[in-house]
Amino acid sequence: MIQVELHDGNSIDVMIRGEGPALLLPVNPIPMEGAQAEEMRKWGADPALGYTLIQALGAKYRVVAFDYEGHVLQAPKPDTLTPDNIASDFLSIADAAGLEHFAYYGYSWLALSGFQLAIRTERLAALVMGGFPPINGPYEQMLKVTEATHRMSVDAQNQNQNNPNPEKQTGEDIDWSNVEVSMNEKQTRQFATLYRHLRQFDDRQAQARLTCPRLCFAGSEGKIAYGEKWGNVLVDIASPLIHQEEELRQAGWDVRVLDGLDHTGAMQAKYVLPILMPWLDVNLSEQ
Repeated sequence: MIQVELHDGNSIDVMIRGEGPALLLPVNPIPMEGAQAEEMRKWGADPALGYTLIQALGAKYRVVAFDYEGHVLQAPKPDTLTPDNIASDFLSIADAAGLEHFAYYGYSWLALSGFQLAIRTERLAALVMGGFPPINGPYEQMLKVTEATHRMSVDAQNQNQNNPNPEKQTGEDIDWSNVEVSMNEKQTRQFATLYRHLRQFDDRQAQARLTCPRLCFAGSEGKIAYGEKWGNVLVDIASPLIHQEEELRQAGWDVRVLDGLDHTGAMQAKYVLPILMPWLDVNLSEQ
């Protein structure tokens, strides 16, 4: 484990495993345990997802793993979580690991972060985006969601009611439209900052700046409907991959749609690895 200083002066732990072509992987390498793990399972998430990915990928690649999402929640960057700074952070991690060229795989907002990295450096050997479309991405919708979430966190913080009581819910009971915001004001503001900086981003125009092999995938049911508190926003991740598959392929993307899976389901290792590993075998040469 090494520590790398990021753009705001805070440091992140980075784990390096395996030998071979290098892969930058923004996941938590340490499985969650106890109440936190149970809460993740209740929402359909895998508390050992990062660990599982690292173990499998580390058998063939030099995996450089870092929990970037966990880091920004522990050390929020309310005004500086911008595409430029995220790309700078990732390059700092690659530098510290001694990587000249490397592949990158990210899911959801970490997928779009990989896209932003790819258009800012020529060091990327391959790019894999899971759970976020490379063309017609829901930037406007996510801006509305993150700004609404920020407003709610401010209200909750002012009322000292920003901590939900998840133990009273079960997986069957959860009403996603009534979930309370548990992140604090700085945590939520950083994601609003990110999407504000992406407000004018033209992902179609940016395709010409991508030169490395690239793969995108999502679940066919990857649509997230936010309730009235979020402005009834629908974040549609699947449709661009389904309806614009030919455009994506013409732009140089390999495309996979995982039938019947929603956004959380499509990120699970048992579905990701059978797509990711064969694709990397073909597209990521020894460095």
